[in-house]
Amino acid sequence: MSMHGVYIRLTPDEYARASGDPGWAEEFADGLRAAEPDTERPPPTARVHRTDQAWHGLDFLLRRRAFPVDVIHGERPIPGAGDWGSGPPGPLSPERVRTAADAFAALGPAELSAGVTPEDLAAAEIRPASWWTDPYAVELVTGHYAPLAAFFRATALRGHALVIWID
Repeated sequence: MSMHGVYIRLTPDEYARASGDPGWAEEFADGLRAAEPDTERPPPTARVHRTDQAWHGLDFLLRRRAFPVDVIHGERPIPGAGDWGSGPPGPLSPERVRTAADAFAALGPAELSAGVTPEDLAAAEIRPASWWTDPYAVELVTGHYAPLAAFFRATALRGHALVIWID
């Protein structure tokens, strides 16, 4: 079974409610995902973003660059939230979203992946292992970086928060 990174944009009021009511948060997230199935909406209007299977490779690349925000898992689980796929969801406050958006703006895809080979990703046991036989595997991962950065920028410009999980 493949795992996918999922991001849901929340208004400040939705974020406050989600932080205290994990059952509501899960229902709300499910509703947004149903309203925005796997279609590509531009970041300014999207409430849902997916990094598909690239989430683990992005996590590896961002951690090696000491990215200041955990944009793959969130920085802490929502208290009382159960498993939404491969663990509990992690929220990011509007302030942390802005910090991440600023960090994305300062780090381009080429710099993110500089010096990394598919063999490095295979050695680090990054999922999906089947990708690392492709000589363009690093580009498969970094191809998700610019859309993720744009989603964070659009979220930050609105003063919104995020809830993140691996599904």
